[in-house]
Amino acid sequence: MNAPFFPCAGSRALHAPTRREFLYSLGASVGSLAFTSLLAAEEKKNPLAPRAGHFPAKAKNVIFLMMEGGPSHIDTFDPKPLLAKMHLQEFVREGKQKSAMESGKRYYVKSPFAFAKHGQSGADMAENWTHLAKVADEICFFRGCTVDSVNHPTAMYQINCGNRFGGDPGLGAWVNYGLGTVNQDLPGFIVLPEISYPQGGAANWSNGYLPASFQGTPLRAKGSPILDLTPPAGVSEARQRKNLDLIAQLNTAHAAQHPGHDELAARMDNYELAFRMQMQVPETLDLSKEDAKTKELYGIGQDATDAFGRKCLLARKLIEKGVRFVQLYNGTWDSHDYIERAHGNLVRGVDQPIAALIADLKQRGLLESTLIVWCGEFGRTPDNGVRGGTAYGRDHNPNAMTMWLAGGGCNAGHTIGATDDLGMVAVEGKAHVRDFHVTLLRLLGLDDNKLTYYHAGRFKQLSQFGGQVIKELIA
Repeated sequence: MNAPFFPCAGSRALHAPTRREFLYSLGASVGSLAFTSLLAAEEKKNPLAPRAGHFPAKAKNVIFLMMEGGPSHIDTFDPKPLLAKMHLQEFVREGKQKSAMESGKRYYVKSPFAFAKHGQSGADMAENWTHLAKVADEICFFRGCTVDSVNHPTAMYQINCGNRFGGDPGLGAWVNYGLGTVNQDLPGFIVLPEISYPQGGAANWSNGYLPASFQGTPLRAKGSPILDLTPPAGVSEARQRKNLDLIAQLNTAHAAQHPGHDELAARMDNYELAFRMQMQVPETLDLSKEDAKTKELYGIGQDATDAFGRKCLLARKLIEKGVRFVQLYNGTWDSHDYIERAHGNLVRGVDQPIAALIADLKQRGLLESTLIVWCGEFGRTPDNGVRGGTAYGRDHNPNAMTMWLAGGGCNAGHTIGATDDLGMVAVEGKAHVRDFHVTLLRLLGLDDNKLTYYHAGRFKQLSQFGGQVIKELIA
């Protein structure tokens, strides 16, 4: 039987052992079956109850901004002046890793955007990041990240779950597993997708082999965010309560005959959570009560920024309500051609809302405890085919990408790592995405080597088989 594993925080070692520590200490002597059974019973009391991390940390919550499709680092935050000199010169790739889109002759392609430095930190940003430039000193840029896949679904899985082949828990599931969540009346892991789910689908926010309680809860992009949130006409709260009590009696009797049935236990918990959500969710999701100044700040009401502005404002409200991990999707950044138009429109849609989110959290005193992450699933190449005219774009690039952090104890006002003169490969501060995952957990006070779960005969972890903290990303 699978069971959660939460080794004790280091700060507890000098004190009398807790019940959990005592149970863990029995693991070597009573055998894994008894050990995991005891821990399972311990966790089933309330798997989402808030818990302390392995050590103190500033970050308590995460807002993860996922730019699906692979934003071009060369056209956003990593300028490459040499490309202007080599524009339309023939390109020959070194190495064997190619994407399925690559064919025919390739040519170097310059960025259509001018760059400038912003803030006291001198952060590089393309000219169309006009709002984000105003909060440049709140951001830590990381140019050294690499991944393993050139294809969208596998790369998405690796960024979101640590595993290219799917089936593993999402980042939000791991964070809730480690820390629980503050508000027991809302899911601890909420996802704000586009109307069309990202490549790889709902597996990007799955609980994987963790208990079902830790899976992400997606809110619908249009219409009612959650179906059947409002009870049918004539069904009172008291009647719902009686119905749930009866269902609970039947499920409890069934569960007694089928011990260790995690899906059944999660279903029972979800009935109760859904009942409590009817009280909290409508108010939380209602943006109409936000003042006009706030909605204007996020770009709500403007054609280009309304959709993502609503997501960013909702993310702030969810964090305020105690939701541990909120993931926002924006896509698609897969600009194989017409990158000036495509990336231009995409940046226009997210620039103001993201800058507003950072500024709003800061003025509310929440930025220090909220870690914001911006990234895609990979970077893009300095080359592409010529399809005629100025229809230049870029291909997939797992060897160089830019992501950035804000708040939550990150090393704000710094740019870490570098790519080569053409933006093809990371050459300074190079680190695999597993190292980034380990660092994200560390900013939340979690140790990847201790945050494990026993499954399929071994203890598993987010990084798959360990990683190194990128110390330069932490203040």
